[in-house]
Amino acid sequence: MSAVVEIVTHPLKAPFSISGYVFDHVDTIKLTLELNEVRGRSEAAGVYYLDDTAESMFEQLRPIVAELNKARHLPTAADIQDWLPSGGPRNALDCALWDYHAKACSKRVWELAGTCWQPLRTVYTLGIDTPEAMANAAAAATGFSRIKLKLGIEDPVARVEAVRAARPEVSLIIDVNQGWTIDALRDFTPELVRLGVDMIEQPLPRGDDHALEGYVSPIPLAADESCLDMSEFAAASKRYAIINIKLDKCGGLTEALKLVKAAQDADIDLMVGNMSGSSLAMAPGYVVGQFCKFVDLDGPLLLAHDIDKAIEFGRGGLMSLPDPALWG
Repeated sequence: MSAVVEIVTHPLKAPFSISGYVFDHVDTIKLTLELNEVRGRSEAAGVYYLDDTAESMFEQLRPIVAELNKARHLPTAADIQDWLPSGGPRNALDCALWDYHAKACSKRVWELAGTCWQPLRTVYTLGIDTPEAMANAAAAATGFSRIKLKLGIEDPVARVEAVRAARPEVSLIIDVNQGWTIDALRDFTPELVRLGVDMIEQPLPRGDDHALEGYVSPIPLAADESCLDMSEFAAASKRYAIINIKLDKCGGLTEALKLVKAAQDADIDLMVGNMSGSSLAMAPGYVVGQFCKFVDLDGPLLLAHDIDKAIEFGRGGLMSLPDPALWG
């Protein structure tokens, strides 16, 4: 068999701002597994707030890829779980393996995962900007029925108010990326209720979630940075109504499906998100999205150019089914 890992850079259409960060490109790793003329592919961006870089992920995978190139058979999903912790490198290896098995047996991944598929509608994400600029961007996004706003501590209500005035009909969710305190959350929430916000994602810094214990939010709160993988699910499920599953956080589709099962057992709603990347990075999330109340797989829309066989985004944020030649 053969295994190849490479670094791929995707320029963004425009700089994208969130609480504490500005991005103008995304560096990812692309991994390919091949055996008996069947190829499985994947792409991973890693977790920037855990200091992942494409270079560090490449170095994590280098010795594993070297060993795979000496092997006569593919690793198992259990092997991959043993070799790597949760994160981008394991995501790349795990999702490439899922893609390989789907192609090898001429089935779609959802069949292998024991589920059906239905079309997904993604949110459209707006980065932090002035209230006027965010309102103009929302007004221009006429093809999307659900908009996600990145917000920080500076005048978040003014930004939501401007967007709501521009698009009174859409569903609005907000993502604070750890940018508030519990006092700020309490202060801002009544106005956000008035403005019809449907969900608040990661309001507090990772590690400060204990402040939410005993707090009853009138708007559902979602854990993103505060629930990386199964090891953090139990604690997060006591503090949040929604868990955001990202393949780069949890380390691939295998772990993501374990999170799905845990959330279903605990009666916790789910969201599928992304750390940016091309349609190849989004495609495995389509499987997770089948179980989710909220879908955020719009990463390719931020890129200057997507890849061949890309996922198509239609009216209302409707996503096309990933082409088998793309993934799965």
